[in-house]
Amino acid sequence: MKRILGALVLAFTAGAAFAQASPVGLWKTIDDETKQEKSLVRISESAGVLSGRIEKIVDPAKQDSVCDKCEDARKGQKVLGMTIVEGVKKNADEPYWEGGTILDPNNGKSYKVRMTPKDGGKALEVRGFIGFFFRNQQWIRVE
Repeated sequence: MKRILGALVLAFTAGAAFAQASPVGLWKTIDDETKQEKSLVRISESAGVLSGRIEKIVDPAKQDSVCDKCEDARKGQKVLGMTIVEGVKKNADEPYWEGGTILDPNNGKSYKVRMTPKDGGKALEVRGFIGFFFRNQQWIRVE
């Protein structure tokens, strides 16, 4: 009986740890320049593909901002509620998700993206890149 209970506890904690090591969840983004909280982005999964949308903008003055520099269907759309992460999938051989894009609503540009959970899933390293040029951001898990 003790063995069965121990196995169940181990299976449950291993599953919970794996779930936290996934990018799925609510993340606080940090401004590169000011190092202040900028927004909340919710990453969700459907059929193994991740997407992320802006759920909250911290600065009250930017609540109604639109992506006037976007060059796709998001041009002129409100940034709040906008999908900024698309098409990201788990790399089977590595501890990161990649293959999709991330939009920077400030400049309207889309970048290839790689997302790597850090610190047991409490942080998410988000790398946007074009060729050899890249920029990393550290997002903090909210839930």
